Amino acid sequence: MRQISILFFLLLTGVGGIFAQFKQIEQLTQYPVQYGKTEIAVQLTAQWKNPYLQEDVALDMSIITPSGKTLTLPCYYESGESGAISVWKARFAPQETGMYKYRFKLIKGKSVKQSKEQSMEVLPSAKAGFLHLRDYWTLQFDNGQPFRGIAENICWESRTRDDSRYFNGLHERADIYNYEYMLPEFARNGGNFFRTWMCSWNLAIDSKHIRNNSRYSDSNEYYNPSATAKLDRLVELSDSLQLYIMLTLGQGAWHEREGGFAKTSEEFFTLPKAKERYKNRLRYIVARWGYSTAIGMWEFFNEVDNVQFGNRNKPIPGEYIVQWHTEMSAYLKSIDPYKHIVTTSISHRDIEGLNSIPDIDINQKHIYNNTSVIPKTIRDYTGQFKKPYIIGEFGYEWDWSKNFNTFAEGMDIDFKRGLWYGLFSPTPVTPMSWWWEFFDNRWMTTYCRGVRAISDQMLAAGKGSFEPITVTADSLQAFGLKCGEKRFVYLFNPQLSVQMPDVRIESDGHTKYTVQCYEPTLMLYKDIKDVVFDPKNMIIRHFALGSQKEMVLLLTPIK
Repeated sequence: MRQISILFFLLLTGVGGIFAQFKQIEQLTQYPVQYGKTEIAVQLTAQWKNPYLQEDVALDMSIITPSGKTLTLPCYYESGESGAISVWKARFAPQETGMYKYRFKLIKGKSVKQSKEQSMEVLPSAKAGFLHLRDYWTLQFDNGQPFRGIAENICWESRTRDDSRYFNGLHERADIYNYEYMLPEFARNGGNFFRTWMCSWNLAIDSKHIRNNSRYSDSNEYYNPSATAKLDRLVELSDSLQLYIMLTLGQGAWHEREGGFAKTSEEFFTLPKAKERYKNRLRYIVARWGYSTAIGMWEFFNEVDNVQFGNRNKPIPGEYIVQWHTEMSAYLKSIDPYKHIVTTSISHRDIEGLNSIPDIDINQKHIYNNTSVIPKTIRDYTGQFKKPYIIGEFGYEWDWSKNFNTFAEGMDIDFKRGLWYGLFSPTPVTPMSWWWEFFDNRWMTTYCRGVRAISDQMLAAGKGSFEPITVTADSLQAFGLKCGEKRFVYLFNPQLSVQMPDVRIESDGHTKYTVQCYEPTLMLYKDIKDVVFDPKNMIIRHFALGSQKEMVLLLTPIK
């Protein structure tokens, strides 16, 4: 009987050895569909000290796609004790249709044990897939469809105690400043891309004590269940709204007092054990949430230069930060079967070498009190480093100790300008405004509808192609793009009085166009008749534009 039992065990696991045993593999998703979450539960027995540390024990799903590609998907531990039956989960989003084959591999040290091979058939879906790089102007989905992000920072839900001097009462409103209110409101008004943080008070998955947010509960577990459940909900909600997330991963609970290994930020970047801990965190994040097409980008740091200069008397050497990003971005790409876009950000101080790391797909910085430089900044960085560039934060003012109500109109104008500067610049995601509660309270979220309407027309007209054209308008700021056969012009009057210049738009001298004027706040169109042509330009005579107002011109060729 003993020999029969051992033989049955070997047949079940498909391997020799007895350090682990696969008990049951259950496909929880009855009908897998392309780009949808297919969840599989694996019951097994194995020995470990900590199932969240891959150097102790790890479970991978080895996949052969219908086209013959081989993928490795990290899985994550869910429940159970060492030596007893434990439950692990695989969350897989198939990018192909057809018949898949897969098996699970349990890895402990140099020992690898495999389950028997399973199969599943994946049906087509209407989803477009994961976002990837396309060019400086656009991203694209797996199906080739181009995408541009109409974007905003929605970096956290309301905190219990906000540190804004004048707006803490507004920012602390838990009834509206939560994802369930903010994200549907943003999507309803044309937004399709947002940035949010994993930090000590928001989505702090590896914190035992989450500060300043009553939505979470303290826990002694390695990953905080209230935070992981919140991130589950955020990803599912974003997917249902067709919103794409730049998920800012942050340092996590890195300090010794939080269970980490580093005493200082410099040690976080340099200690092998600190880096090992961070890689385990990345593995868990990819295993649990990487399946979602709503994850638009992984962002390692918010303003890593501020971490560098946390101790102004002894800043962290830049090469340590570059080496860390080089190692972590390569590792993240190696474990992410979907190859999500990877980025990181600075506040304003460039770190030599950071913009040239091969596995950092998109570079970015933050700009405050200087919105007018956004177009040039984007052009300069894309030209120098040959990578897409994003303005991850911008604003009229960064200092939260000031009363924004005293210059609220300037804040509003700046909010609008940033969006249009991005739409007419070579960046795949519009600059992302800060102060989401302030702008929501002023009904500025609704302004995104007008920007999204033009963005959609640009993408449809040019199928993702963007070609700058020359536009001059004397005292007005003017930007022009050719998308397919159509031309789009953005005009902004920075003056404190009405301006009436001639607007000259580059032309081939042969094609005639109809011209419409578009007012983005009310989303109203008006035909313009007073257009003349010379061999190089279309000229709109005495175009009137109010003080600090904007307008968009749409030019359609006459067939």
